[in-house]
Amino acid sequence: MSNRAAPFKNFNVLPWVLAVVVSLSACRNRPETTVLDRIITRGEIVVITRNNPWCYYLYRDQPEGFEYELARAFADRLGVSLKVRVARSWEQMIPDLLAGKGDFIAADMAMTPERRTQAAFSQAYLSSEPYVIVRRGSRRIQSLDDLAGETIHVARGTSYQERLKALQASGLSITIALHRGLETSELIRMVADRTIDMTVADHFVAALTQRYYPWIDLAVPIGKSESSGWAVDPKAGHLLSRINTFFAAMRQNGEFDRIYNRYFSGLDDFDFVDLRAYHREIKKTLPAYRGFIEEIADRFGFDWRLIAAQIYQESRFNPQAVSRRDAHGLMQITLKTAEDLGVVDIYDACQNVEAGVRHLKDLFEFYDHARGEDRLWIALAAYNVGVGHLLDARNIAREQGLNPEKWSSLQKTLPLLAKPEYYQKAQYGYCRGTEPVAYINKINLYYSILKFQDVVARM
Repeated sequence: MSNRAAPFKNFNVLPWVLAVVVSLSACRNRPETTVLDRIITRGEIVVITRNNPWCYYLYRDQPEGFEYELARAFADRLGVSLKVRVARSWEQMIPDLLAGKGDFIAADMAMTPERRTQAAFSQAYLSSEPYVIVRRGSRRIQSLDDLAGETIHVARGTSYQERLKALQASGLSITIALHRGLETSELIRMVADRTIDMTVADHFVAALTQRYYPWIDLAVPIGKSESSGWAVDPKAGHLLSRINTFFAAMRQNGEFDRIYNRYFSGLDDFDFVDLRAYHREIKKTLPAYRGFIEEIADRFGFDWRLIAAQIYQESRFNPQAVSRRDAHGLMQITLKTAEDLGVVDIYDACQNVEAGVRHLKDLFEFYDHARGEDRLWIALAAYNVGVGHLLDARNIAREQGLNPEKWSSLQKTLPLLAKPEYYQKAQYGYCRGTEPVAYINKINLYYSILKFQDVVARM
């Protein structure tokens, strides 16, 4: 008799069938991996954005931009790294998102009805009216009817294109010239240069860009305010929920306002005469000083553009300037400070700038408990108003439960030193506290213009 067993003769298949059925059932009941799960697993989130002065750009080889900072903060909240993908054009952004080339869009994207049919949007975090932009004095546009017969240039795929089409449909006789791949900031520059007659931009975009091209003017709005949100694939519901939670937390803790103000503070303080003069001086006068400003600023660890902005605020690039407080030269050094720092000729431009920057560096080192830009703005405020008044403002901040290491706190408390109920109790007495606040705002404005020139040259 053969010892070989007959195959499967006495094999009971029922237990195996049951096992397979249970296994398949478990697979069906297992939670589906979400977009958010995959992001967390790979440790990276990809943002789709645009390369422009308000979304994302590189400055001194470091990424900056309002949308970039928000996206980076969101990535930090998730505990993952951030990868930036710059879309080739506005009309390519949502197709890139749906093709899986990015996880979300952060680009001040207006939530238009057409876009809502393609992507899911977060709660609104920005809102702005779209305005017709013209060159100052070139067009008298006071109402939408004044646009009849005009050609308006916009980037293809933007919400402005949709708005202008709606105006055409309502009977307004306008021509829409579409540009593929161009940024709104570039079209605004073309208006300033008289290359085109008009374009359209959100109010905050136009007001920001007006700093860099003061010859442009905001004519009339072409519709109601538009709200912007971050966009995700409609299937990424968990990711969208986390985005909404993130924005709520950012608004509650003040971090959203801090980032917003870094890029958009003072937009309503446009002064055409002042900015026209500044643009003229940075072309005509600054080049003579730029070489040694760069060398000195680099030696003390500052961006030369910041120092140039401070010099203009102090003296309007006039090496012979003397203030009513007996401060002298490009950086308005007092005779006592000049003596302490060993300055031989206070009106020598190079000596004056070196003394001023060294003094600023000393103040920067003194406020070493502050961090980042707060430390810089506090040091500059002390340069303007003195360490004593800064000490009083910091003490008031503590009394009011504010953080004395934050410039946003001192912006609130410095002006209080002009009120008797505060300066009578202050160690260093009365202070025109609005002056250092205005001083910082002006330096930040002039600095942003010099930065913009560098950014545009690299775009």
